[in-house]
Amino acid sequence: MLHSEKESIYQIVNEQLSSLLEGETNVLANLSNASALLKMNFPRTVFAGFYLYDGNELILGPFQGGVSCVRIALGKGVCGESAASCQTVIVGDVKTYPNYISCDSSARSEIVLPMVKNGQLLGVLDLDSSYVDDYDEIDQKYLEEFVTILLDKTEWKFSMFEEKE
Repeated sequence: MLHSEKESIYQIVNEQLSSLLEGETNVLANLSNASALLKMNFPRTVFAGFYLYDGNELILGPFQGGVSCVRIALGKGVCGESAASCQTVIVGDVKTYPNYISCDSSARSEIVLPMVKNGQLLGVLDLDSSYVDDYDEIDQKYLEEFVTILLDKTEWKFSMFEEKE
């Protein structure tokens, strides 16, 4: 895919995300639609989803793709590295990456972006591709914008599951 084509797709995806989230703040709904939007627009993607930080570890959240790892310790794997450092991590070839956790054998490259709001780690956005070296600085730039849109337009409360008095 050409860089200009990739940028055009990301610009449209980020505009679509803004529109999709307009007036909707529910975290589960927004994360679910966000992962579907990414998977739908990037056909090489074998996993597009979220791992949510519970204060101790990352736990699988809404995603599109095959069955995946459920719990990831901070520092473990690409997701754990991104969460621990609060930095985006790009892995060109997961088969040669020493700290890689294999959840799907069709994944060949990965990008993970931390989701931090008001200084608090909320989780990570994880994308896996079936192609080696599929992610670069363009993906990082636009996916960081994607995460910012998501964080700004979403209320990070899971109160629908709390007991009411």
